[in-house]
Amino acid sequence: MRELADAPHIERFMEALGRAARIDGRVYLTGGATAVLQGWRASTIDIDIKVIPDNDDLLREIPRLKEQLNINVELAAPSDFIPVPDGWEERSPLIRRVGKVSFHHFDPVSQALSKAERGHEQDLRDIADLIASGLVDPADARAQFDSIERELYRFPAIDPASFRRSMEELFN
Repeated sequence: MRELADAPHIERFMEALGRAARIDGRVYLTGGATAVLQGWRASTIDIDIKVIPDNDDLLREIPRLKEQLNINVELAAPSDFIPVPDGWEERSPLIRRVGKVSFHHFDPVSQALSKAERGHEQDLRDIADLIASGLVDPADARAQFDSIERELYRFPAIDPASFRRSMEELFN
């Protein structure tokens, strides 16, 4: 069993992955990794990331780093589960640049909407922290939901009516 990823683990992961890159790229951290780096949680089960562009150097480095650091890393982001609002990249706060890689938190509104759709207990706490920290404005989350609602058909596992109810409860 791998260790939980705390802030030092995530920092070491970013440093090593950034040093491995030979071309410019972006890595978006999401979910528990964002919560840990923001100080809302002490640790997370895995580091969820999205790599842009698909970069074989970085993707090949991830299994090695998982073993070396004894952590879980998953290629997972809100865009895998819900349609994300246009402009999400510009709304993804920079954490820092290491070598040729810029590390960002995946757009906080997209994270909050994805968590609202899933609705687990930890997701609800994360949404409260995203709002309390000022990273998510509830009115903006509602507007961003409206902008993606017509695209929900692309994700057949989502029940649009249920998603809307959750969003309205959490962001009103």
